[in-house]
Amino acid sequence: MADAGSTSIVIPACNEAAAIGEVVAALRSAARWHEILVVDDGSSDETATRAVGAGAEVIRHPYNKGNGAAVKTGIRRATGEFVLILDGDGQHRADDATRLVARLGEYDLVVGARASASQANAVRLWGNRLLNWLASYLTGHPIPDLTSGFRAARRVYLREFLHLLPNGFSTPTTTTLAFIKAGYNVGFEPTEARPRVGHSKIRLARDGVKFFLILLRVITIFSPLRVFLPVSGVAFLVGAGYAAWTIATQSHVTNSSVLLIMLSVIVFLVGLVSEQIAALRFEGRNYQD
Repeated sequence: MADAGSTSIVIPACNEAAAIGEVVAALRSAARWHEILVVDDGSSDETATRAVGAGAEVIRHPYNKGNGAAVKTGIRRATGEFVLILDGDGQHRADDATRLVARLGEYDLVVGARASASQANAVRLWGNRLLNWLASYLTGHPIPDLTSGFRAARRVYLREFLHLLPNGFSTPTTTTLAFIKAGYNVGFEPTEARPRVGHSKIRLARDGVKFFLILLRVITIFSPLRVFLPVSGVAFLVGAGYAAWTIATQSHVTNSSVLLIMLSVIVFLVGLVSEQIAALRFEGRNYQD
């Protein structure tokens, strides 16, 4: 069972001077953590100074690399057995942090799942719901909050997937999907997110497409047939249906029908080969207690 004394906190932050001091102070008041690491991702304000003043250890990037890059830096520098990751904008509550960590041991990754009322607006709420539904289908596991940046995990398991993590804003998506498809125990703890201090750096139109593409990329790495099989099935049904219609109405099969059926077979075979390649990723894997 995890506790605060064996947990490193990693806080990626870029221009969060208005909130970072209070975030660190609240965490220090909530429990005696192994360490609190603030990764200053090329801030142009006093983020680093205020984090140090509140009692955190600060790691500075010389220029802005992205939220994911800051998280990776923090994971590499962390020395605790467990790692808790949260945003530096004041959204997450310190008492929720202790609840997430308390569930580690039973689970290898615990995600702070935000309530619907915590979403910034209706557009983001429905966008996240769509991503959650798609991720749940592709993984075969219910995912109530795919994009929450509030999460705790065993450090050794996070390091296992470090090479998959992008430098942008989709580290939560990648870690959640990777842990589930790798067979680790993933739990979701209900949390209430407060309005962030300052303006969000995520843009729905731009980053929503990135989240979707990363979701497909991670699933094709671990379970390709979840993607290839539906595409193959749709192509086959359309081709066979069109062939049946042309036979009934024109007494012959069109080239389009044949091509669609051939496409379905090719996509299925590519998916099958990809599934075998994905299985090889775990051959000889070192399992740890």
